[in-house]
Amino acid sequence: MADRRAGAAASGDTTGRRTVALFAPYRGRLALIALAILTTSALGVANPFLTQRVFDDALFAPGGPQIDLLVVLVGAMIAIAVISAVIGIGQTYLTTVLGNRVMQSLRDRLFAHLQRMHLGFFTGTRTGSIQSRLDNDVGGVQSVVTDTASSILSNVVTVVASVVAMVALSWQLSLVAFVLLPVFIVLQVRVGRVRRKIAARTQSSLSDMSAITQETLSVSGVLLAKVYGRQDHEISRYRAENDRQTALQIRQTMSGQSFFAVVTGFFALIPAVVYLVAGLLAVGGSGAISAGTLVAFTTLQTRLLFPIVNLLRVSLDVQTSLALFGRIFEYLDLVPALTDSPRARRLSKEDARGEVEFRDVWFRYPVDAEPGRPSEPGPWALEDLSLRIEPGQLAAVVGPSGAGKTTLSSLVPRLYDVDAGSVRLDGIDVRDLTLASLPDLVGMVTQESYLFHATVAENLRYAAPDATDEEIRAAARAANIAEHLEGLAEGYDTVVGERGYRLSGGEKQRIAIARVILADPKILVLDEATSALDTTSERLVQQALETVMSGRTTIAIAHRLSTILSADVIFAIDRGRLVEQGTHTELLARGGLYAQLYAEQFGGGAVEARCADGVRFTDGKILTTRSADDTTAA
Repeated sequence: MADRRAGAAASGDTTGRRTVALFAPYRGRLALIALAILTTSALGVANPFLTQRVFDDALFAPGGPQIDLLVVLVGAMIAIAVISAVIGIGQTYLTTVLGNRVMQSLRDRLFAHLQRMHLGFFTGTRTGSIQSRLDNDVGGVQSVVTDTASSILSNVVTVVASVVAMVALSWQLSLVAFVLLPVFIVLQVRVGRVRRKIAARTQSSLSDMSAITQETLSVSGVLLAKVYGRQDHEISRYRAENDRQTALQIRQTMSGQSFFAVVTGFFALIPAVVYLVAGLLAVGGSGAISAGTLVAFTTLQTRLLFPIVNLLRVSLDVQTSLALFGRIFEYLDLVPALTDSPRARRLSKEDARGEVEFRDVWFRYPVDAEPGRPSEPGPWALEDLSLRIEPGQLAAVVGPSGAGKTTLSSLVPRLYDVDAGSVRLDGIDVRDLTLASLPDLVGMVTQESYLFHATVAENLRYAAPDATDEEIRAAARAANIAEHLEGLAEGYDTVVGERGYRLSGGEKQRIAIARVILADPKILVLDEATSALDTTSERLVQQALETVMSGRTTIAIAHRLSTILSADVIFAIDRGRLVEQGTHTELLARGGLYAQLYAEQFGGGAVEARCADGVRFTDGKILTTRSADDTTAA
């Protein structure tokens, strides 16, 4: 049942290959960037040789300064600088566009993949952790992706060209310049491993901070903290994680700084050593080195410092970013538990009759956790459950808390898949219907109706994007909410606030009902849609529900007696099993679980005087008003 993980965390090599594969769709742009880099690198290497000729053939020529040649050489140096600058602008544009497009594609893939995950994944993972993967992890690698490809190629080409040129000028001096380079490479690999571990811990801490922020700064979180006076506790919790995050950030930044200081210092001292070696070669008779050659060599060596240090830094950044890519790929590697089978087909509302059947259903919730953490199945929520609801019937599901009522309602729209048996709509297993077709067939109104921080009209159009203004108003009227909405200052353009907190519970429920009316499903699932409302709001919502239930198959997780009495069939659930089914009168006469629940929840005058239209409760008996002069005991 749980979203299957494609395997253990990817190794660094695998992560690296997958990261490189992100650039595959942009081969043409990469080729242009490579051409620009090769051109600028070649032009850059030409400058030291021009410098050599300026010194040896123009300024200090045997016959005196050669001004004509000097003008040509200086002109060539200026032209190279201008051309390199122009190419650099184009290269920067191409790399910026490339990097941002790659990150856009990665964010799109990750968000789309998360949207396909089943509900259990989100009940087992903190929202803040999910947001952190999208924002912090993807954002953390953006600069690396934007700059790294071009930086690596540019620096590699520059280093190779400079090394070849230096060896061509003097192989003896080149040995001096490169003697410690292998040592630096080994040290860099070790520093990179340390930084990668720190980066993973830093992102994990950042994820925890995001989760704390999301949980405590939401309207519900702030309200809870204020009600229980826990603001100081939440502040302390955030400060502790923030302190850990700061310490990790400092460690990540400072790791390797001493290494870079040593490398930079070594390269800064090389020119002095080169001058000494050049002098010793001249004195020792091994061959004098001209002034132009010496200047050109030290120019190349100085130019070599920056690309080598940059390569070492980029290598560390890449190893750091691999830790972040590994976290991103962990989510991308999760295989959604709910997918369309090869034989899945679409069932349209027009063709559907609305028959619902549970056939030998066994189900238990997966205990989902974040990637990398163990996940074990929980106890059975439904056991060998079989029931049938005819088209157009109102079926009430009753039972004690934790009996499996909500679980039953969640299986009809295939929010989860059964472990054994089947849930069928019009005789078709829901697993043989496309996931995209199920929302058209099955609509839900839950106890807590979720509204986006948007206008009333936008929240209503979520169910029917093409709905006209008149259709929206008609749905609002059917849901008993039109008069209230039209009395607001901005009417249907009023912003409802986060989770609809600017509205009362009854108003939110009626907007949710209007939304379902716009969706016009064939089957309606009501999960205790009125249980948390006061009597007045419940009456208004109940009237709206009666409108939306008309002509539809309805499964109601019953909390109010009014819903139970009007049901065509009642299913009594206990510990995941169906123990009774029948009408109110039949089950009451049987004296089983339903009669017990009825006595506990509705007996002794513990229910409202008005239970349903034409139904009232008096002296512990249900009285049904058949006409003005005909009142009989039910």
